[in-house]
Amino acid sequence: MSDSHAQKHDYHLVDPSPWPIVGSVGAFLMALGAMMYMHEIPVIPGIEGSYSVLFYVGVIIVLYAAYSWWGDVIKEGEFDGHHSAIVQLGLRYGMFLFIISEVMFFVAWFWAYFNASLFPVEAIGSVWPPEDIQTLDPWHLPFVNTVILLTSGATVTWAHHALQHGDRKTFINMLLFTILLGASFTGVQAYEYYHATFAFDENIYSSTFYMATGFHGAHVLIGTIFLTVCLFRGMKGHFKPDHHFGFEAAAWYWHFVDVVWLFLFVSIYVGGAGSGVH
Repeated sequence: MSDSHAQKHDYHLVDPSPWPIVGSVGAFLMALGAMMYMHEIPVIPGIEGSYSVLFYVGVIIVLYAAYSWWGDVIKEGEFDGHHSAIVQLGLRYGMFLFIISEVMFFVAWFWAYFNASLFPVEAIGSVWPPEDIQTLDPWHLPFVNTVILLTSGATVTWAHHALQHGDRKTFINMLLFTILLGASFTGVQAYEYYHATFAFDENIYSSTFYMATGFHGAHVLIGTIFLTVCLFRGMKGHFKPDHHFGFEAAAWYWHFVDVVWLFLFVSIYVGGAGSGVH
């Protein structure tokens, strides 16, 4: 009788989950809280410092939903054996489409930058970069960060190859090295921002510069967290040579971050370094 109810396909039909709706509620509260903060509307009447309370409540809900949801996915794949070859293929398609959506985010920032730099308006003196902007030397800290990210791309690939060949010790070591390089990049960029001579809201140059490089910096931070989760999972014995999409997705994301930085370095740091284009 039990054979008549056995699964006769390779697809995984997931159990009902509360996390999509919980995450949506958290995202809505984040958006509503951000608007209240920007318009200085207190969440608690009479308390001016309560502008951002709703936003942080939304952040906590989103983080909890993400932790729980991804925890369920890890359990399904690592322990329950639901991630068959066809399911893994679907996960790969999903990750690929997610990265494409991220590419379009950066297209918007590059579009804004090139629109302003190729056709500088009279409001900024018809010159790019504006004459009152002291640009950063691309061959100083930006170049150091370029070397750091390119090295991290090599080490994460090394970790991937080690995992595929069953060398868990090298996998763990190279993954740890990649995480340290990612953290170093974030530290160098924070130091660069702290010593920059222009503020975010100073003019179109500073706004496009900080939006593009800052958005990338956020992705480096997220990617570092992604890899750190993979490190802890690897130390617990997760991932097999032929079944490790969780780490593979993190590696894809990290390579995407590497490539975007190369475009930023060439176009914004090198191409816009005090060129004075009229």
